[in-house]
Amino acid sequence: MTLRPFRAEDAPALAAACQDPEIPRWTSVPSPYGERDALEFIARTSRADRAELSLAVVEASDAAELLGAIGLRLPVPGVGELGYWLAAPARGRGVATRALRLLCGWAFERLLLARLQLHTLPGNEASERVAERAGFTREGVLRSFAEMKGKRVDITMFSLLLGEL
Repeated sequence: MTLRPFRAEDAPALAAACQDPEIPRWTSVPSPYGERDALEFIARTSRADRAELSLAVVEASDAAELLGAIGLRLPVPGVGELGYWLAAPARGRGVATRALRLLCGWAFERLLLARLQLHTLPGNEASERVAERAGFTREGVLRSFAEMKGKRVDITMFSLLLGEL
């Protein structure tokens, strides 16, 4: 497994993966999600002036096989915020945990961050297990913390500090 920037040729696989109802259920990915949405996402995430990093999670032996996505944004100085999802066939193999650790290591080393955090929606047990396996600590539930698809939602906050990876 490796991480790389999204490419236009990822659009069909990206659109196909996002047909899984679990992805829009737990993330901000809209539903329905088509190839046009995928192409717009790829174009948006490829801009040089973008403040967020969005990467494709792919097989190391076949960089064309899309396993999922992972991203990093910097909401405040010294803090990185991560998000991820996997296509259904990639789940249960440790792919998300490895991708998360890889991006965390890079973020601590290259961006000199003091804290990484990620949010899950309460009930998203699979994503919570990924966070914990990657070394994140569950801090608690923040009530009505975020807006998602037009409504306020609670989130479970996880954090990883420099030296804990």
